[in-house]
Amino acid sequence: MNTPLESQDPYLRTYTEPEVTALLRELHERGRPFGIQWGSAAVNGSTIDGRLLVDFGDTSVATLLNLLTLLRETGRPA
Repeated sequence: MNTPLESQDPYLRTYTEPEVTALLRELHERGRPFGIQWGSAAVNGSTIDGRLLVDFGDTSVATLLNLLTLLRETGRPA
């Protein structure tokens, strides 16, 4: 398993709103077989120190990417 990203990782500042929106679409697709569904999840336009927040509890993009990594590692197709 990959090392989880930390929310303060400078790399996360490079993500744009369209990129995060695409990641959320992937989360919806990959999470569906596991019952992981956040129909209201979206980029909320807010940032903390240059990092976009995702609106399912105002989590960071790191949380989204870490969850996607776990889902990708299951080996199930999207």
